[in-house]
Amino acid sequence: MEQFRRRLNHTQTGFIRSMAETIHWDTRLIGLRGPRGVGKTTLLLQHIKQHFPGSLERVLYASLDNLWFSTNSLLDLADTFFKQGGTHLFLDEVHGYPHWAQAIKNIYDDYPELNIVFTGSSLLKLLDARADLSRRAVMYAMQGLSFREYLAVRAGTAFPVYTLEELLGNHEEISRHIVSSIRPLAYFSEYLRSGYYPYFLESSDLYPLKLEETITMILEMELPQLRRVEPASIPRLRQLMGVITESAPFVPNISKLSERIGLNRQTLLSYLHYLEEAQLVRALYKKDKGISILQKPEKLYLDNTNLMYLFKGSTMDPGNARETFLANQLAHDQHLAYSDRGDFLLEGKHTIEVGGRSKTGKKLGTLKDAYIAADNLEYSNGRKIPLWLFGFLY
Repeated sequence: MEQFRRRLNHTQTGFIRSMAETIHWDTRLIGLRGPRGVGKTTLLLQHIKQHFPGSLERVLYASLDNLWFSTNSLLDLADTFFKQGGTHLFLDEVHGYPHWAQAIKNIYDDYPELNIVFTGSSLLKLLDARADLSRRAVMYAMQGLSFREYLAVRAGTAFPVYTLEELLGNHEEISRHIVSSIRPLAYFSEYLRSGYYPYFLESSDLYPLKLEETITMILEMELPQLRRVEPASIPRLRQLMGVITESAPFVPNISKLSERIGLNRQTLLSYLHYLEEAQLVRALYKKDKGISILQKPEKLYLDNTNLMYLFKGSTMDPGNARETFLANQLAHDQHLAYSDRGDFLLEGKHTIEVGGRSKTGKKLGTLKDAYIAADNLEYSNGRKIPLWLFGFLY
């Protein structure tokens, strides 16, 4: 309890992720999953600080990777907390506790008056636990900062979230409104390099090291333990991520890629699927195809541009960076698929082509509901929309 109060006192509420408004906090069991460093812990503490200011005796926050749980039971903690009048239990980093899904299921069933929110950074462990909690928990996926959120943190400017339909239907007025208050392009390159994970606020110099630690944890610990990836294959997975980064964009030839990486076709496709589960890569498929673990993707990207800069630095291809940024932001709350006419197909109807400022719509032709996402552009013009503006979707 003392550690909880100390962390709560140091929690700032000046900036709160937009996701806080989309979570139905009254639900009895809520799961929040996302990569390390995206701000899950901060979101929990901010919610507690805002909604339980005078009744902290009803609330308990505990991080399950704390050494206290090496000799103490989560079930005993929940029982004691409930008997003392507790109503809201916030469990952070649940993947650090053995058999955590079964323990939470038991608490949920045995204490029907207790509300539980849990978070986990091990995306693979949370995916594996879906069967135990599927009929009980409402799960939310949390990703890194949008460009809109980055501007709120870095420049202190607050802009609303726009739905995809609002943005596509009114992008000229929206871009004028935003540019009248701030020069987005002055911040965009920095965001692409080191603005996706909120831990840049702690130290920009240590940002690459923290990002490397996240990747290493997934590749060297989680994939071997949870997906039975051979430790000898870990360097090949790093090589694979580097290959994806250096191409613009990467349209995989599985046979040639298998030969280059040194893995057979079936193993390579399985490993790509595991990397996508862990939110290290993103695969695009045609909309009319059912997706299976051994299906060849039409395009491959790293999950976000910060990962790309870590692998390639200043030598990174700008075209790949553009597409990776757009795929990351669009996929947050839309169904994203491969398009033969453009780069992306959204919700089965919106076609988006990505390019530089001088990009023309020749490839799109007379295709209806088609747009160009243009880099190095401040204002929208016709169906040409600034690339950065798609960072205002969440």
